[in-house]
Amino acid sequence: MKKILLLLFVFSLSVVSASAQFEEGKKYVGASLSGLDMNYSGNGKFSLGVEGKAGYFFSDNLMLLGEAGYDHQGNRDNGDAVHVGVGARYYITQNGIFLGANCKLMHFDHNYNDFMPGVEVGYAFFINHSVTIEPSLYYQQSFKNHSDFSTIGFKVGFGIYL
Repeated sequence: MKKILLLLFVFSLSVVSASAQFEEGKKYVGASLSGLDMNYSGNGKFSLGVEGKAGYFFSDNLMLLGEAGYDHQGNRDNGDAVHVGVGARYYITQNGIFLGANCKLMHFDHNYNDFMPGVEVGYAFFINHSVTIEPSLYYQQSFKNHSDFSTIGFKVGFGIYL
């Protein structure tokens, strides 16, 4: 019984410390890796993406994000892509689950540009007081070529809450 009570106490402390990281005025720096055949698009080719993010909590549980990244598209006719974007995340109080929305401007080799809004749901798993591992599911909608470039997938990232 003592072990169960101790475990519940430690769990409650981790929940309290996690929610303290989502306060107004905090800053965020992160990076993520996507692709590795953990996504699906109509093109169906191998892809690998990396992106960096920086954010600011303008209100409790609400973060504004800026991001930039690179996507290797395998044998896709339009080649590799770079993107810049803005987004926001809402952290559900005291548990680390977040909901996100973003808009990216993708620039593919061969002068093909696409505006891609997206959504994601993920979890910020704290490995210490300020560093997280952040797995998430995402969907990016292509306006120029929905059948080939819209993507649903899984990405894994890490974040530092300052």
